Amino acid sequence: MNAPPPWHAPVAWHDVDSPAFPYAARADGRWLILRLNDFPEHPLYTLFVDARAVADMDDVPVAWRLPPRVPLPALTAPERVEVLRLMAGLGPYGAEARTPCEGDYCTCTVLTDAYAATSASPAAPRDADGPVQ
Repeated sequence: MNAPPPWHAPVAWHDVDSPAFPYAARADGRWLILRLNDFPEHPLYTLFVDARAVADMDDVPVAWRLPPRVPLPALTAPERVEVLRLMAGLGPYGAEARTPCEGDYCTCTVLTDAYAATSASPAAPRDADGPVQ
């Protein structure tokens, strides 16, 4: 896979509140989404542009200013739903190539759509449609 593509405008990343897809941004009318992989079995992140994998990386560019460098604003509930629907089925490493990882030392099998929709923050349980009431 290639290095992350350069963006001509600053990218405003947001917290998705998902353990599988922690960060997303809108840039040039497209969704940029980072998937958190089972590291060190796989690269730490895979960058997707509108659900198409474009780069694997162990480190993100410093210019992206992702945590722990700075806290990020959360996506709105409708944006979160849009991102999770766009990324449906893409939780396991390799799913984008129709070869999801099922290795003995890999936890990719737990990266289901239901898992991706859970809250990464224990203080605010959510489902795919927003906060749990």
